[in-house]
Parts: sequence; structure tokens; C-alpha cells
Amino acid sequence: MKIKLLVIGKTDDKNLLQLIENYQKRLQHYIGFQLEVLADIKNVKNLSQLQQKEKEGELILSKLQNTDQLILLDEKGKEFRSLDFANFLQKKMNSGIKQLVLVVGGPYGFSETVYKKAMGRISLSKMTFSHQMIRLFIVEQLYRGFTILKNEPYHHE
Repeated sequence: MKIKLLVIGKTDDKNLLQLIENYQKRLQHYIGFQLEVLADIKNVKNLSQLQQKEKEGELILSKLQNTDQLILLDEKGKEFRSLDFANFLQKKMNSGIKQLVLVVGGPYGFSETVYKKAMGRISLSKMTFSHQMIRLFIVEQLYRGFTILKNEPYHHE
């Protein structure tokens, strides 16, 4: 299995970028991982929230293969403890899927089309975080999950 993280818009913060790259490198030891940044939608000032979600949704769906399993990072998603998230990853690997695609949506969430295509939703917290911070949190949690699965001394219970 491979994991792809789709995100909308660039991260400007060099400190965040450095941390994300650090965990990406660590994660490569366990699984094929790719972070793909999708360009921001142009002229959002002229679009309603619904129109913006629709355009972002089209962009997200255009990046998927038929065999991909789509999981949305969504505030209304399922919350996991780190050990449970590691088990979730193991089940996905055992299921034989080729690629797990995790998506961080735009500021207004996802279009109905994207919600319908998704196989699940994950929430990283009941709190709201910036879309740039979520990138770091999910890459770190993926790394943590794989160290748990390999019984390596990163996670402490």
C-alpha cells in the first residue's frame, strides 16, 4: 500500500515546511508516501462557498485513481487514539488496497460529490486547526502509527 496526502494550497511557513519534510523523510522508511499540493482555486472572491467547494471537489477527484481509497480529514470524522489509528492503518494494509488517499480540504470543507466518494472521515481533534497545521499533524501521526506497528520506541503509552 502507498499513502498519498492531498492538500489544497501551499504552506508559506518555512518552519512548518521543515517539520513536515522531516516527518515525510522518516515515514519513507515504512511506506511509500507522497504529499501532493493542489493549487488554490483562482478568483475565490467571486465564488460562493458552495461554488468554491465544488471547484475544489473537482480538483480533488481529478487526482484519484479508480483503485484509490479516499479518506477525508474532516471535523465530523472519527477520532482515534494513536494506537487505534495504527490499527486502522494495519487493517488498510491488510485489505490489499493499492493506495490510501487522505485529503485536507479547503476552508469550507468538501463538496457533496467528494463526501459521496469517500470511504471514511477522520478527525484529528474537536478543536479547529489551520489547514497548514493539519498537514504536520497527520504526517506525524502516520509516522507514529508505523512506529507503533513496528514496536519501535517513539510512542509512549
